[in-house]
Amino acid sequence: MSTHSSSTLSEAASKELLATYGVPFAPEHKVFGPDEAVTAATALGFPVVAKLGGDKIAHKTERGLVRLRLNDAAAVHQAATELFAAATPDDGEVHVLVAPMVSGTRELITGLLVDQQFGPTVMLGVGGIMAEVIKDVAFRPAPLTKEIALDMVKSLRMQGLLEEFRGESAINVNQVVDCLMGLSAVATDRADIVSVDINPLIVKSNGDLVAVDALVELGQRSTNEGTVRPPYSHEQFMALFEPRGVLVTGASTHPGKFGFVSLHNILASGYNGAVFGTNLQGEEVLGIKTVADIAALPDGQIDLVFVCTPASANPDLLRACAKKGVKAAFLTSAGYGEAGDEGRKLEEELIALADELGILLAGPNGQGVVSTPANLCAQIVAPFPPAGAIAVASQSGNFVSSFLNYARQTGVGISRAVSAGNAAALGVADLIEWYGTDDATRVSLAYVEGISDGAGLMRRLTNAAKSKPVVLVKGGATENGARAAASHTGALAANDSIFDGACRAGGISRAATVEEAFEAAATFATQPLPKGPNVIILTTAGGWGVVTSDAIARDGSLQLMELPADLQQQIDTKLPPRWSRNNPVDCAGGETRDTIPEVMEMIASHPNVDAVIYLGLGIQANQARLMREGRFHPDHGLERIVEYHERQDARFAQAAHELSVRTGKPILVATELAVADPDNAGVVAVRESGRLCYASGNRAVAALGHLYRYAVHTGVAR
Repeated sequence: MSTHSSSTLSEAASKELLATYGVPFAPEHKVFGPDEAVTAATALGFPVVAKLGGDKIAHKTERGLVRLRLNDAAAVHQAATELFAAATPDDGEVHVLVAPMVSGTRELITGLLVDQQFGPTVMLGVGGIMAEVIKDVAFRPAPLTKEIALDMVKSLRMQGLLEEFRGESAINVNQVVDCLMGLSAVATDRADIVSVDINPLIVKSNGDLVAVDALVELGQRSTNEGTVRPPYSHEQFMALFEPRGVLVTGASTHPGKFGFVSLHNILASGYNGAVFGTNLQGEEVLGIKTVADIAALPDGQIDLVFVCTPASANPDLLRACAKKGVKAAFLTSAGYGEAGDEGRKLEEELIALADELGILLAGPNGQGVVSTPANLCAQIVAPFPPAGAIAVASQSGNFVSSFLNYARQTGVGISRAVSAGNAAALGVADLIEWYGTDDATRVSLAYVEGISDGAGLMRRLTNAAKSKPVVLVKGGATENGARAAASHTGALAANDSIFDGACRAGGISRAATVEEAFEAAATFATQPLPKGPNVIILTTAGGWGVVTSDAIARDGSLQLMELPADLQQQIDTKLPPRWSRNNPVDCAGGETRDTIPEVMEMIASHPNVDAVIYLGLGIQANQARLMREGRFHPDHGLERIVEYHERQDARFAQAAHELSVRTGKPILVATELAVADPDNAGVVAVRESGRLCYASGNRAVAALGHLYRYAVHTGVAR
């Protein structure tokens, strides 16, 4: 969505309009001469502010058109005289606004803009003259709900400014929410408004708000929404993911060619459907007798064609496949949209042909498709991941490989995975919508870049997230985001911030990195959702607990709960007096054989606890490894103690899993040994339980934060 040429309302007209939507403004008078200014100031009471105003005046402060702290009639008369004299012919008809001098130690900024990608968007931030430097802002797409507006307030980094501050009351959050809801209504009611800027929104000492400056920009909104294709059918998706038979076109005997690698990967992954190949010479490849002509293949036995032939051959190829009953095609072929104007034309023609033939078209220029329920690895690269409940959709084939590699490393498996390539017809949103209906999938994991229709994408992903979690990582920034020339709101509107706000409003779990994205998805796939924010950390060493506590504080959603008195008394019966007697629960080296499982059960079973993070798994098994590797093993009683240590850590991991299942609460286990020594008995036991072993407490907190925010969005959590 974009805007054409625009004009601004005067400050007085802007305030008059916005006041009808509940924005709290100070009383003021519009005057046309110095004597009128003195009369107005006397009526309002000193001190006052005077500003030069007009429909063509936007940046008053930068031009020196504001006079503050005018304490008597003489000062007002002089200020008004100077302001009228400062007007230029370009300013058109001008006036002076006289208003009470309102001051406060805290200031907010709020506004509205129409973003080219995401449409009408409401903004809230820390305001004043430093707003564009601090850039502590939150954006959400309009229309808002009160819950989303409140989340905007809570998402600001500088929460301390919102609370009691230097003897002043906490900010009236209800007034902030009302302002945001009013701006949301402006966005909905007035299609001719492209930007609103309210800065500053001053916080008085009693916590109430008063807006002292406002600017409304008028213009014409124009839509930039992409073409919405009719959805592919369930039958077509099943042809892609669970085909009765697969045909590889361009099968090759050369192990370095895509036509060999893809055929090899299909056969090596254990796919048990029928496999066919075409080859101009009709050679045998990996035991598959290929044919030179698709017409020679049987009818009704092939659902998916995996295309490794050049772009020029593909139209005739698709026609021939359609005659055989093929319902889905994955194209690795290059030379399409990525190759310039001629390639884009070929791509459009191919899409039209596939639609005409009733064939789902994935790619072109894609890496492949994985479907573990069908043991299908139709890819031109490795790996084939373990089976699981994470479904991947990516605009980058490399990141599909990354996610599949993480699945192999952690043991948390994949259900489906597609690299969309050019996403000419089948896009990330199409896949995620279908994953939402797929019984094999519990969570969708997506990588996106180069967004062409941000509002459309977010609408579809938001709808999908209502049924299953959607974890998303984004590369790059959208281009040509709206910038309102006269507006601080526009200057603060980094596209990435707007995208982030759209994700939060839609309940989409946006991750900062690929690693965080996979770990969030793996957590959704293997842990129950928490019913609230209260977390207890159980640790065998103090430092780990301190760092993890800091991570919870930074998360902003989770709560390091105060240890309940009755729980403290229970733990007293299992740990020596030197234990921390607080949260984190630091065992302080006081563990005996059964301490960890028993204390963990006390914590997880407490009704006020919503989630547990367990730190320190693998310490005993780590010592056992050194004993095994040392020259004294197996003598001196080492064989027995080594086996005992390894059994203990495996037992602790299993206890965490069983407790989580029994209590329905997430219990996340973290140790650097997850990557430092993946063969550690404790780490292995976590993997064998089907869950993720986190490499640090910080990473466990990041994943748990995603779970909790989604649980709140869907109403599972308080």
